[in-house]
Amino acid sequence: LFRVAMARKPKVVPMPKISSNEMTLAVRIVAGVLAPIARMMFKVEVINLDKLPKSGAYILAPNHATNIDALAVAYFIWVKTKRAPHFLTKERLFSIPLVGKILLAAGQIPVFRTGGQRNDDSLRAAHAYLQAGHSVCVFPEGTLTRDPDSWPMRGKTGAIRLALDSGVPVYPVGQWGSEKIMERYSSKFRPGFWKKVTVLVGDEIDLARFRKPNPTPAEVLEATEVVMSAITKLVEQLRGEKAPDRRWDPVAAGQATTGNFIKKAQKKESN
Repeated sequence: LFRVAMARKPKVVPMPKISSNEMTLAVRIVAGVLAPIARMMFKVEVINLDKLPKSGAYILAPNHATNIDALAVAYFIWVKTKRAPHFLTKERLFSIPLVGKILLAAGQIPVFRTGGQRNDDSLRAAHAYLQAGHSVCVFPEGTLTRDPDSWPMRGKTGAIRLALDSGVPVYPVGQWGSEKIMERYSSKFRPGFWKKVTVLVGDEIDLARFRKPNPTPAEVLEATEVVMSAITKLVEQLRGEKAPDRRWDPVAAGQATTGNFIKKAQKKESN
């Protein structure tokens, strides 16, 4: 029984090694492969790039609408800001042979959604990157939006806790256009060269009143809503529309907070 229990013990996913140098060889190799692919898929246009510091630590907080928009944001970070993209990324990608090692070598941070490891190590790794002067990109929604019209939904507190603990600036980012290539929760591509994805950078979010020792859970939730409101306003500008007055809450809607809830619902109906 002991041997069986040991055999079933889940494999521990390591954290990336922190380097003071952003432009490591692994980062350059991965970017050199992915950047041309991204360039063929879409044309990234950035508005208000000058709002971002040219060096030093900060957190980027974009909305998350499709499975492909992370690539567009990574392209924006690498090509437009000249920084190394560091994302908090779902752990299942790190279990793919070779891919996982490449992601770790390129400075991506695994985030755990189901059982096994806790995210304490993930947040410590992200904190260490910020202490080393790197920038870190966090999707505050934690997953693709569940909102039926792809508006930013309720945010999770992990990203905001990282921001408050580290004390670094947080910049909201609205991005729109990747849905022309891949719809929400779809894996089907609609290829086409130079489809425009627009990235709009906002002003640094004022979190001064929350930056204090041991903020309460209510204060962290309020800070999270401040960030999500800033992101939503940017997306409204890009879409030329007004977002719903009430932010979508997957829990209130009876939806799973992780995974492809559409596919899960379809399987449930078929059974």
